Amino acid sequence: MPVVSTNTAANSAVRFLNVNSSAASNSVSKLASGSRIVRASDDAAGLAISTKLTADTTVLKQAAVNASQGASVLQVGDGALARIADVLQRLKALAAQSLSGAVQDAERAFIHAEYNQLNTEITDIVSDTKFNGQQIVNTYSQNYLVGTAAGDTIDINLNTLTAVAGPGGNVSTTGAATTALGAIDTQLTNVSTQRATIGALVSRFETREQAINTSVENIDAANSTIKDVDLASEQSKLVTANVLVQAAVSALSQANSIPQQLLRVLQ
Repeated sequence: MPVVSTNTAANSAVRFLNVNSSAASNSVSKLASGSRIVRASDDAAGLAISTKLTADTTVLKQAAVNASQGASVLQVGDGALARIADVLQRLKALAAQSLSGAVQDAERAFIHAEYNQLNTEITDIVSDTKFNGQQIVNTYSQNYLVGTAAGDTIDINLNTLTAVAGPGGNVSTTGAATTALGAIDTQLTNVSTQRATIGALVSRFETREQAINTSVENIDAANSTIKDVDLASEQSKLVTANVLVQAAVSALSQANSIPQQLLRVLQ
């Protein structure tokens, strides 16, 4: 029924114009952000899952850094132990030299002077090898988070191993040099034990870091399928929405002219 007081056609055209304009605006937002989920109403469940996955990747990326740091700390300790092993080898050579019948007690005194200094150097290496203020050789004990949960840790407890130290003693006599040889061998065993433990932990840290990086890659891929916008599809939607907006504007213009046309009936 044609009326002039209520322009039903114009109201419908405005409603569709608003709908199409909103669709175009939504598509522009998605294309600009690169995300399929701009508002929670776009996909509430997808948003919840994506947020959880994003949180996991954030923690895992830091966990990978933690694993790398753990390996680095241990490698500092291993470097110190390698140096201590070199010093112990020299001490063993000095003890063996003192046991040679070619030297007398006067020469053994000179040999002992070097032996004593190197003993002190081992003590200094042990006490001075630190990372961020923490002594590493013999006493390092820390936990490193390498996962998403508080319990996902790798624990380092070097203080449970027999401590590495200078062998002590002296090589100023053949009897003392014989005793020193045994003490040096004991310390070489202690060094080897700590280095083996550290080496195993470094290998574990490096393996975990690689596993974390793989997990991050896979989670990011899964998250991408949930939240990232399909550019081709969304661009197509934007084009369609823009066409409908133009059609609605044209229809509204036509609808607004209807009352004027009806008034002509009264003329």
